[in-house]
Amino acid sequence: MTTVVNPASTGPTSSGLERDARRIHDDGPISPGSIALGVIIGRMSEFFDFFVYGLGSVLVFPKLIFPFAPTPVAATLMSFAIFPLAFMARPVGSFVFMWIDRNYGRGTKLTIALFLLGGSTASIAFLPGYDTIGYWAVALLALFRMGQGFALGGAWDGLASLLNLNAPPNRRGWYAMIPQLGAPIGFALASILFGYFVANLSEADFIAWGWRYPFFVAFAINVVALFARLRIVASKEFGSALEANELQARPIFEMLSKHAHDVVLGAFVPLASFAMFHLVTIFPLSWVTLYGGQSAAEFLFVQVLGAAVGIVGIILSGLIADRIGRRNQLMIGAVIIAIFSFSAPFLLDAGGKGQDAFIIIGFGILGLSFGQASGAVSSRFGQYYRYTGAALTSDLAWLVGAGFAPLVALGLASSFGIIFIGGYLISGAICTIAALSLSRVLDQSGEPGQER
Repeated sequence: MTTVVNPASTGPTSSGLERDARRIHDDGPISPGSIALGVIIGRMSEFFDFFVYGLGSVLVFPKLIFPFAPTPVAATLMSFAIFPLAFMARPVGSFVFMWIDRNYGRGTKLTIALFLLGGSTASIAFLPGYDTIGYWAVALLALFRMGQGFALGGAWDGLASLLNLNAPPNRRGWYAMIPQLGAPIGFALASILFGYFVANLSEADFIAWGWRYPFFVAFAINVVALFARLRIVASKEFGSALEANELQARPIFEMLSKHAHDVVLGAFVPLASFAMFHLVTIFPLSWVTLYGGQSAAEFLFVQVLGAAVGIVGIILSGLIADRIGRRNQLMIGAVIIAIFSFSAPFLLDAGGKGQDAFIIIGFGILGLSFGQASGAVSSRFGQYYRYTGAALTSDLAWLVGAGFAPLVALGLASSFGIIFIGGYLISGAICTIAALSLSRVLDQSGEPGQER
């Protein structure tokens, strides 16, 4: 889009401490490889926190927090009803942390956000069950879940944009897919931890104490991620990008006054991949746990294999997007998801081998589509509003596309039949195709364009 220049800018967002840190970091430039590693570690830590909670919402909370539910399905639905609270709190967190960014610097913002994210996740590890404190257990779980989402709104660091700024024009698809690698890596780590405890403990021991360890690990991972990201935030490259108005936080309402339609359109473009996101991670585990086919431990390790396939799909998305363009790549991904939606219910309901095929194929398709979702969210914004616009657009895309997916999918499948998850998937694909088509029309009609 056309770059907006604001000569009356209020000055750099960096605090004095951050500027001092950049002077200290005079040990050579930060390479694109270091930026990429920092981006992957940061995204991995965020997704690890969310997937630890997601797996707990299937394997732990229905029994620990909702034992009063009349059936196991009802207990899981109650657990899934708390799941979207994080996605609802995330835009609020973005609003608050953008203010902190502008006034106290990105390093301060990231430190507060990641400690809050890790602290909220680790706090769940100490949560007593319903049998101990009654409905307070439900209230505390909801509070910590909102804390996760609120903190994630502040974890938006601009490193993906910095990586994109270092991308050659013919390699934008490749650079755009790098941050997305954090999702399957985070999911695989969470699944391995849960799978180990589920496989090696009795159900009583797992519910009593085994499930708590992955939530402790989340805090340690967030500390490691914080230092990896602060090293880059304190670099001169990052400071130069800030001073060039490329990665500064802008007031959200100011950004919306100029880019409201881009935010709405950008939120719907990645909907196909976001709708599928939890339908190959959290929802199928709940279906297998409730309706059988194989044990939870076996299925978790199949999902780890699926995550590896997803990594390959994400990498391929970068290569394909650089050949045919990001918009075409996303359109093809949405069409493939729509086609998959017709077979997905039958695979998931076909016993162990069918469930394995659902996960392996589903993760591969997800990788091809999800690999370019981050670039699609941010590409309609010029550099002046890119940081803030991409953050809010991402928040809304996750809320609409993924936040309610486990609840809606399990509710539909358990009430009306597994076939209805196909309808849920195809609705996301239709939204993506429509948003991409409208985006093309707007660009051709003279509206400010996006990266193709």
